Amino acid sequence: MAPKLFPARQRRQVLLHAFAAALPVLASGSALAQAAWPTKTISLTVPFPAGGTTDVLARALADRLTVSLGQPVIVESRPGAGATIGADYVARSKPDGYTLLMGAVHHTIATSVYKKLPYDFQKDLAPITTVALVPNVLVVHADNPARTVADLVAQARAQPGKLTFGSNGNGTAQHLIGTQFQGLTGTSLGHIPYKGSGPLATDLLGGQITMSFDTITPVLPHIKAGKLRALAVSTLQRSSALPEVPTLDEAGLKGFDLGTWFGVLAPAATPRDILDRLNAEMVKVIQSPEFRKRMADIGAEPVGNTREQMAQQIRSETERFARLVADAKVVID
Repeated sequence: MAPKLFPARQRRQVLLHAFAAALPVLASGSALAQAAWPTKTISLTVPFPAGGTTDVLARALADRLTVSLGQPVIVESRPGAGATIGADYVARSKPDGYTLLMGAVHHTIATSVYKKLPYDFQKDLAPITTVALVPNVLVVHADNPARTVADLVAQARAQPGKLTFGSNGNGTAQHLIGTQFQGLTGTSLGHIPYKGSGPLATDLLGGQITMSFDTITPVLPHIKAGKLRALAVSTLQRSSALPEVPTLDEAGLKGFDLGTWFGVLAPAATPRDILDRLNAEMVKVIQSPEFRKRMADIGAEPVGNTREQMAQQIRSETERFARLVADAKVVID
């Protein structure tokens, strides 16, 4: 006997019912796959060379995440172009939670400084959490006779264009702070860009450059050892790591308030449940007594906020720096 054939409309209804019945199974399979995350090594990309604040924070976070996630979290350095090479690499990576970026305030500045970027920092990367805030500090070599900001400004005015300052690269926070400093003091300084704090500190200690506006972390040991002298911090509040050092505002540059934040981001299309898991685990680490002590030792203030709060921070900082960059006329092709 020939098989009984259903009318086309009835066949469609049968297929629809079968598909609807399969949906819970498919959904549970997807959920189970993501619940198993992570199943392999996670890479945390640092867009600067080893030795700088970004690298130090990334390694402190990675060490503890390795324990809490049960998989190795390794730090991978991809420096260059004011931290934009590393950001572009992560933005183009597979959005599966295994490639992350230790981002920083520099990325919100680069959006306005660079005429063309291969990525959109707000659209192509998903915020996870802000790890820490770190003040920048104006430092000179211990052999420099300047004891105050006023002394250094007098030096610079007496030798226009001869004093130099180093930064972590064109378009970074240190570059913008140096530019703002010149504008507010009426001085002219030579700008020497580096790929990161490690080579910058080496040249500062060797006397190849006059000063830097780096974050506290990489220069703090040299300040304590008496090899470098801190003249002022860049934030409105003094640093607990250097409580005796005045702010630039206190030194006469009224309203000066520029610091550096660091946070973790992932490719934009990373599944929400993975982003939420990363946020929860990172915040737990950041708020732990061990991590907070480590931050205090390096002059950093731990944060650990929500994904939405970090996104708002990025939006507001991008707008703020767009105005500062336009005023300073800092543009890179």
